Amino acid sequence: MLSDALKKTIRHTHQNIADSLDGYRQRSSQNYLVAEIAKTLAGEYHKTQRICVIEAGTGTGKSLAYCLSALPTALAKKKKLVISTATVALQEQLINKELPFFREHCGFEFKFDLVKGRQRYICVQKLNAALNEDSIQLSITPTLTSPLSDMEQKCLRDLHSAYQDKRWQGDRDSWADTIPDRVWNLIACDKHACQRQMKSHHLCPFHMARQKMAQMDVLVINHALLLADLELGGGKILPEPDDTFYVIDEAHHLPHITRDFSSAAATIKGTLDWLEKLLKFSGKMAATIVSQKAIGQNFKLNDAANDASKDLKAVRDILERAEFNYNQDDTYRFEHGLVPDSLISKAKDISDATQDVLRTLNKMHDALTQDVSDGDVKPFLADPLLGESGQYINRLEQLHKLWNSYARKGENMPHARWIKRLEYKHHHDYLLCDCPIEVGYYLKDKLWKECAGAVLCSATLSALGTFDHFAKESGLSNEPGVKYIKANSPFDYSAQATLHLPNAEVEPTNKEFSDYLAQALPQYLQRDKGNLVLFASYWQMDHVVKLLRKDRWQILVQGEQSRESLLQTHKDNIDQGKGSILFGTQSLSEGLDLPGAYLENLIITKIPFAVPTSPIEEAQAEFVQSKGGNPFLSITVPDAAKKLVQSCGRLLRKESDHGRITILDRRLVTKRYGKAMLDTLPPFKRKIDY
Repeated sequence: MLSDALKKTIRHTHQNIADSLDGYRQRSSQNYLVAEIAKTLAGEYHKTQRICVIEAGTGTGKSLAYCLSALPTALAKKKKLVISTATVALQEQLINKELPFFREHCGFEFKFDLVKGRQRYICVQKLNAALNEDSIQLSITPTLTSPLSDMEQKCLRDLHSAYQDKRWQGDRDSWADTIPDRVWNLIACDKHACQRQMKSHHLCPFHMARQKMAQMDVLVINHALLLADLELGGGKILPEPDDTFYVIDEAHHLPHITRDFSSAAATIKGTLDWLEKLLKFSGKMAATIVSQKAIGQNFKLNDAANDASKDLKAVRDILERAEFNYNQDDTYRFEHGLVPDSLISKAKDISDATQDVLRTLNKMHDALTQDVSDGDVKPFLADPLLGESGQYINRLEQLHKLWNSYARKGENMPHARWIKRLEYKHHHDYLLCDCPIEVGYYLKDKLWKECAGAVLCSATLSALGTFDHFAKESGLSNEPGVKYIKANSPFDYSAQATLHLPNAEVEPTNKEFSDYLAQALPQYLQRDKGNLVLFASYWQMDHVVKLLRKDRWQILVQGEQSRESLLQTHKDNIDQGKGSILFGTQSLSEGLDLPGAYLENLIITKIPFAVPTSPIEEAQAEFVQSKGGNPFLSITVPDAAKKLVQSCGRLLRKESDHGRITILDRRLVTKRYGKAMLDTLPPFKRKIDY
């Protein structure tokens, strides 16, 4: 329950922040969010399941709302507050702007920090070794296939010098220039080689950052790091889930990132090649380990690796003989995720063999780590071996994950499984892939059941007026105590913007629609204003651009410059009073912020329906159909409705903004689902020409 003392703290904090913000105006929607988040996390709605799902659009001040409520509540309950985001932009906004401002003016003390994965930090031992010519010969295997160029060697020396002189903290993001991947892969921290219990790694930046993390009250992370921690059981990278309140901002990305994180893939020939290299490497490793047991372990590893190779060759022969009907992308998907019996039996054997290899290599890796700790093996000899064995361990984990899934038959959880044929100059290979279709159960078991509390928020979480689609995707359906909240926007939509649906003469499914767009767009573009035109596909956008440029239209096009450069050019044009026209797809509009004159005329050419062409989307549709559902109405339409709301949300970013939205898709009027989509859009002033 919310104690009187906590209520008083929240009210006092809110007043302090209000007094410190220029032009601050009380917003009923923000006050409502502050109260609901605090009540949820204090257990007023449910004693154990303390979760709320919040849809709060631009202008509602959701990040300030969760700071005002979740942070004092976490401190009062002696919990850590972990804020997880999907984008770097929001992380930077929180770390560099919002949290420093909040700490300065809130009236109480707290510590916060950005937490990054270990691969964003250097390993000092690796950095030192990379500058030693003898060691570099060891450390380039298997990450480098050729020596570093002069430019790459200079970068390496600059990094070393800056770190030694304390001009650089040792993390990739704080280095002013781009660090080439080949250089970074040589010196990056990894969990297998850079271990804290080894004296030579005590002062590595990653371990220093983790020590510092224990003293923090608020941790800002990304969704990938959250999922990495959950996969390890929770509390291994981040604080224990039951001691943590999570704020998951940009929560609409969470199901898809979870799905990507849960997938696995491996080739056949490529795997056979590195398994052969592993046999040579393990002999070298066994010879370095002090204990005589390593000789026996090496024999075990060799036997298991040879078994895996033999079975992989058998799978290769099965795939060569199989009459699979590959599509134009050289991909074949197994219907309903059902793999042929001939593959299942081999998958079981490969799964068992790779598990044996993995178990043995882990033992050898731990033995060498212990030898270094005991002073029996010098770090400069062990570190390259530990780094390389770590890479093999990662590959083996992925390999086992894939074949273990392929070996399972008649499982409850549906999976998409497919093969992609890879053509090279002198040979071909097969890439086998596996991905769960639904990940809600994973989030439910690993996060929602374990955490002390969670706040999920985003500008678009509902679809067609309900949270059902998101709740199902994220594992919150039918969960007791989950609070769903829609925060009202402070915008006066009908006064600030007009939604225009002109009488489009051509159906978007018609092959002549692209030519129609090139003819129709000029009458809706405004040369002297900030224009954004959103397309459903790159192909259609490029087709229209070519036709319009023949008539001398000046257009900035996504893909012709970097995103940052494109947007800067657009803003410069507006600042110089020229007007500007920006063409892009849905990916450009995601997180796009063009306030005021930078965007006054938004044109959406087509409802952003996803075409189910990827094996995962095809499998998802197939699964819904197998349950008697309609995949178009239950997946495609809700997803498109959310994207349409997101696209329309690009126009108004502040209460002083105004403009026009034009949608050239007649299906919003002629189809039944179109009316449902229109009803989910904000209450703009409407001009419908049909």
